[in-house]
Amino acid sequence: MDRKKRRTQTQLLFKRWRPVTATCVILAGITALYTFAFENGERVQRVDSKMLTLSTVTQGKFSNVLRLRGNVKPKKSILLDTSSGGRVEEISVEQGTSVKKGQILLRLSNPSLQLDVMSREAQIAEQMNFLRNTQMTMETNLLDLRRDLLEVDLQLSHLNRKLKQTQPLIDDGVVARDELEAIESDLTYYHARRQLNLDRQAQEKSIRQVQITQLQDSANMLQKNLAFARKNLEDLIVKAPIDGYLSALNAQLGESKPAGASMGQIDIPDQFTLHVNVDEFYINQVKIGMLARLRQNDNVYDLRVTKLDTQVKNALFTIEIDLPENMASLKRGQTLDVDLQIDGERQNAVLLPRGPFYNQSGGNWLFVVSHDTQYAERRSVQLGKKNQYHYHVLDGVLPGEQVITSSYSAFENAQRIKIE
Repeated sequence: MDRKKRRTQTQLLFKRWRPVTATCVILAGITALYTFAFENGERVQRVDSKMLTLSTVTQGKFSNVLRLRGNVKPKKSILLDTSSGGRVEEISVEQGTSVKKGQILLRLSNPSLQLDVMSREAQIAEQMNFLRNTQMTMETNLLDLRRDLLEVDLQLSHLNRKLKQTQPLIDDGVVARDELEAIESDLTYYHARRQLNLDRQAQEKSIRQVQITQLQDSANMLQKNLAFARKNLEDLIVKAPIDGYLSALNAQLGESKPAGASMGQIDIPDQFTLHVNVDEFYINQVKIGMLARLRQNDNVYDLRVTKLDTQVKNALFTIEIDLPENMASLKRGQTLDVDLQIDGERQNAVLLPRGPFYNQSGGNWLFVVSHDTQYAERRSVQLGKKNQYHYHVLDGVLPGEQVITSSYSAFENAQRIKIE
């Protein structure tokens, strides 16, 4: 038991010291590769040349270009829907085919809508019948009033003639004055009745005009409602509104679609735009009209930013670039690389290849290699903007000089490097 216990304790000690041993081995390896010395009071570090990447500073054209990837989307699409829901009874085309304007895509059925149209038609028929009956009643009343007016005028004519005949007889004493007064009384009555008849005719015409106008307005409203219901019934037959490419068709036979549901989408052919997400860092630098260069199938296209959406989502904002119609083989959802030129090109700029050195120096200093490539000295520099391949050097190094562009993590505290 004591022997087994001692063996267990030895294993525990080995496990405890194993990380320390590994660390010592790594440090020993680093010490073997990089050794320090002092020359003329400067701290010099020896570095194996196999661990370094040397790049030559050049002079040429500098473009502040941002390489981005975007998705191809149709420039204009028309969504298909129906104002009234229904059950899918027939599908006439398949998704991914070209369609013509007016072509039937699918048919829906909606018994409730059909009953509603029939009910509205019955209401209109009933309203039109009521309108005609009202007009006939009003015309009959007007005819009765005219007949009464004719009778009153006839009575007035008889009374006037009788009055003329009676007047001389009264003067001769043949007829009593009471009979004359009776005739005058009848004349007064029939004159009043005639005026009442005229007043009733005017009132009837006024009331008739108001009632007919109201009935016609009601009938017109019912006609509009019926036309709207018939339009909804016609919309159950979904047709292509334009010539285009049916990029989506969201329908299955027997499926019930609610009102306003998306039925599909038609894209206008040969008109595409590129939707590109850009880091929010560049939101103040990207402008509408900015140059974007696209390469495809050995062709170079100079394009322009046409739309800019400054809403930031997930640290990105979106720009749109219209694609030329002569670009071949474009498909919805396809991805393309595009070079967005942030600012103008600079001629005869001093260029330094990009590399991992920037992580340690921040672009404030570099290790510049001597002409005999034996040493590299730390030197302060000033770097400007960068593109996909280069930094724009503003000060510190000259064209033709060599610079270490690999990582400085192993010797970032050295002032001078001896390359071995």
